[in-house]
This record gives sequence, structure tokens and C-alpha cells, in this order.
Amino acid sequence: RHKQKYTMISSHVYKPQFYFLVTFLVTFLFWFAGAYVSFHERLSEFSMVLLLPGLMAPCGISLIIIFSSKNQKLKNDFVNRLTNIKLIELKMLPAFFLIMPVSVLLSILLSLLFGQSISQMQFSEGFSFSSGFVPVLLLLVLAATFEELGWRGYAFDSLQARYNYFTASLLFSVLWSLWHFPLVFVNNSYQNQIFQENIWFGINFFVSIIPLGIIISWICAKNGKSVIAAILFHFIINISQEILDISQITKSIETVVLFFVALAIVVADRELFFKRTYCCPNFANV
Repeated sequence: RHKQKYTMISSHVYKPQFYFLVTFLVTFLFWFAGAYVSFHERLSEFSMVLLLPGLMAPCGISLIIIFSSKNQKLKNDFVNRLTNIKLIELKMLPAFFLIMPVSVLLSILLSLLFGQSISQMQFSEGFSFSSGFVPVLLLLVLAATFEELGWRGYAFDSLQARYNYFTASLLFSVLWSLWHFPLVFVNNSYQNQIFQENIWFGINFFVSIIPLGIIISWICAKNGKSVIAAILFHFIINISQEILDISQITKSIETVVLFFVALAIVVADRELFFKRTYCCPNFANV
């Protein structure tokens, strides 16, 4: 079993400003172009051709940085975290499969106090958005995969090299939330639809990402920084939001529930979050 769960490669300089600047620029370029195309009837079906590269930007830029570096340990560490299934702790499996579904179910029960329907417990008849020629389920898988390959492959480590785990998690979560901004302007995207329905529902989407980012960071840390673990949990988040016919009021309640879940995790595992020496790799200069 891999034991170096919280050690970093000792000869790499992380450059978080460069990484996030380039990632945002590339993603925003493709997504705003895709947004423009999505509102032109003859071209709208091809908007996904532009949206997909933007989705892949975090992954692509991470891979370029990692494999163009002269640090073999950095490359080996990434490959190990991507392929070593043994990094996933069996004792963490309940957290994998219960945190999001239980949070959703609790949110539905709480929503009943605000006049929402118990019918939200029913399975959804379809997905809450369309995705052109790419099946929505496949898009949810691709989103979880390409994002976490980038976020956990390099992005989060670049922040963790400078900050303790809590600060890195919080900063990453805010950046991850802002990264989704161009999707608000993409015709028929989930973000576009909820902003049209109610601006507060749209704002709630961005706020909800913050506790989710903290929770994913915790899941990843507890499983040896496994990229596989992050991808799996990210997909469970995505599918948990789609499988039941929950209202936007309930999703707003869910955001509050997730903040309490994240707070409970931080308090219960404060040694991880606030002791820098316990966290992750400290890479020295090349």
C-alpha cells in the first residue's frame, strides 16, 4: 500500500497563478465562443464542439505542466494517484456513497417545511438540461473525469504547496465556482436555465460549489490523494443532483446542508485542515 499520502515531491516549484490564469483563459475562450454559437439556430448543435475543449482545459494544462517538467517523481506521483486503486480506503466507501444521497434526501425532507412536494422523492423522468449531440450522462462522466484530472492532478497541489489544507480547499472551491461562470451564457445549459428561472437560484449554484469543493478535497486527502477517488465522488455528486426530481428551492436548502456537512468534516478532521505538516507535498525549487 502506498504510504506517502501527505508528502509532496521535493524538487518542483508550483505556480498556481500561472496554472489558474491559463486554465481560466482557455476555458473562457472556448465557453464564451460556445455560448455565442449556442444562440444561432443553424450552429447551435455544434456548440458542444467548443464547450468540450473548455471542459478539458484543467486536465490538458495539468498534463502539459506535469509531463513537460523535468521532475520524474512528479510524473510518477501523478500516474500512481491516477492508476493505484489501492489508495482508496475501504473505510471511506460509506462516505463516498452516502454523503451526497443523504444530503439530498435530508434537503427534500426539510423542503417539506417550506411547502415543497414529497413527489421530489420520485426518480426524475429526464435530465435537467440538454447537451447537444453528447448524451447528458456521458457529459456528467466526462465533466467529473476531465475536471478532477486537472484539479487533483496539479491545481490543488499548487495551492497546497503554499497554504494549509483548509485555506487551499477554500481558495480552490471559490476558484472552481468562478470557473463555471461562462456557462451562464450558454443556451439551454443548466446554469443558463436556472438563471432565467430565478437569479437567486443561479447564485445558489455558484455558492453550493464552495462546500462541495471542501468535501471533495477531504475525500481526496483521505484516499491518498487518489485522482480516481476524486473522479468517482465528483460523478456521484453530479448524478445525485439529477436522479431525483428536486426543485430549486430544495437545492437552495441543500446548499445549507452541505455547508454544515463541510463544517462538520473540518471540525472533526481539523488536524488535516489546519496543520500544514500533515497536509500534502512540499515541493522545493527546481
